[in-house]
Amino acid sequence: MKNLFLLCFALALALTTATLTAFGQNPQPASAGSTASPMPLSEGEIKLLRSDLRSEKKKLIALNVVLSVDEATKFWPVYDQYVGEMTKLHDGFYATVKDYSENNKTWTDAQAAAMLNKWVTFQLEEAKLRQKYIPLVEKVIPASKAALFFQIDRRLYLLLDLQVSTLHPLTTQ
Repeated sequence: MKNLFLLCFALALALTTATLTAFGQNPQPASAGSTASPMPLSEGEIKLLRSDLRSEKKKLIALNVVLSVDEATKFWPVYDQYVGEMTKLHDGFYATVKDYSENNKTWTDAQAAAMLNKWVTFQLEEAKLRQKYIPLVEKVIPASKAALFFQIDRRLYLLLDLQVSTLHPLTTQ
């Protein structure tokens, strides 16, 4: 578990650095009168970043959820299926965040309410997807290892969500 903490910390640090670099920001306070605004990443850059993070996520899970050869043979295909479904779900979430960050200054209250509904729906669908996969994972590995996997998985998805949120900062009307 110490490995997980250290790796998550290193990943979070790398994500923060990448975000600041991507926006040409310096973590130090801006000088007075500065009007520079961050430049958003291109779709290709975001896609590559997400792919790299998913690859690192799999490595972190492999390092922390110790599986026998038989367990690994059964677990990883289920994991890949789960990640495929979760990725599709997160694609919608990322599109919603991007749409909000690019357009919210011109949105009506009804449009803002629709965005909030999309966000809440995403949260519910993510929970339902995990609920669907818990018994599938428990069929291929012991419940104690499944619990550890889902704890690690949730923390890593939180890091991914944080990364996306920082790529599209809060804005005001």
